[in-house]
Amino acid sequence: MDSGRLPEHGSPEVTRDRRAGVPPPELRLPVAASAALPAGLRVALAHDWLTGMRGGEKVLEVLCDLFPRAEVFTLVHVRGTVSPAIERHRIHASFVSSLPLARRLYRHALPLFPVAVEQFDLDRFDLVLSTSHCAVKSVIRRGDACHLCYCLTPMRYVWDQFDAYFGPARLGSVASRVMRPVARALARWDAQTANRPDRYVAISQYVASRIRRYYNREAGVVYPPVDTAFFCPDSTAPDGTALIVSALVPYKRVDLAIEACRQAGVPLRIVGQGPEAARLRTVARSGVEFLGTLSDEEVRAAYRRSSVVLLPGEEDFGIVPLEAQACGRPVVALGRGGALETVIDGVTGVLVPDPSVDSLAEGMARALSGRFDAAVIRRHAERFGRERFVAQLTAVVEETLAGRAGSRRW
Repeated sequence: MDSGRLPEHGSPEVTRDRRAGVPPPELRLPVAASAALPAGLRVALAHDWLTGMRGGEKVLEVLCDLFPRAEVFTLVHVRGTVSPAIERHRIHASFVSSLPLARRLYRHALPLFPVAVEQFDLDRFDLVLSTSHCAVKSVIRRGDACHLCYCLTPMRYVWDQFDAYFGPARLGSVASRVMRPVARALARWDAQTANRPDRYVAISQYVASRIRRYYNREAGVVYPPVDTAFFCPDSTAPDGTALIVSALVPYKRVDLAIEACRQAGVPLRIVGQGPEAARLRTVARSGVEFLGTLSDEEVRAAYRRSSVVLLPGEEDFGIVPLEAQACGRPVVALGRGGALETVIDGVTGVLVPDPSVDSLAEGMARALSGRFDAAVIRRHAERFGRERFVAQLTAVVEETLAGRAGSRRW
């Protein structure tokens, strides 16, 4: 699982394999069921917040099934916003969850997150498994316990996307100046606590490179699980529309998709909610439909109806493109980040070179006029299925526990 032994995703051999539809090296790992984990293993699952079912929560859902007696620790828990598979576990929320307006404005409590995660009492647990994109990779565990961090990404807001979240165009010049030293302090804390996990596992080679850059730690790669049994094709014919399924936050660049669809004359449906919703509604014109939060069944139906699914922002991995491909639909994505590992240009979709309206509109034109084989697209997505994720991550957990075998208490 050492990412240093795998070819880089920009290398000639990986580029050649991708064009041929061959999966990248991580997906060629054996997926045979591994030995059972130690009996009596006490497991804590740490997740930044539970406020909706996005990609990270779908990973947590699988972990909750894998560890049915685990307890869940999170900064904010809004009851009823995550699946029953998560809700049936014992969930411990931090004091942030009790703050006024925490349901909608928990991100405004960002400066409090370091204090909150360090107050979790994890002394009872032998294994801490964190799924982190913000702060929970820095929880404090018992000295002889193991902490494996399944890193969704290092904190975007404080490392390389400050302006997207807190820049003058977002907050105004005064508030942005106030946030800058706060972000610097959080970045220092994030780096200083990077050694708290025993091991990092990244969701993509792209995230592994970010972990190396910001934390000076190496990380293997286990791609997140895609529910390819649920997301599957049916007889629905595509209706000529484009679809976005996304949290409505700045880095997703939904505004680009709105303008590109207007320029291309393609109707657009948008599934999701988030702090950008009100602003996006003001820039959208006719031909854009905001569907809000939908059930899984409704999202699947939306994939099946659409002619193309859009990913206009730079993603760390991106579950949505693979769900769409599992339904046999091509994806138009920015050719950076995780999309380079999940979309095969010209085979399962179109990769566009830059985050611009013109580039995205041209990519849609290519996708809508091209001949894509739904069966080939579907087979590609199947390589990212749940069974592969469970087998690979369980093997990593066992290996990590074995590395600390001398200090086990179970």
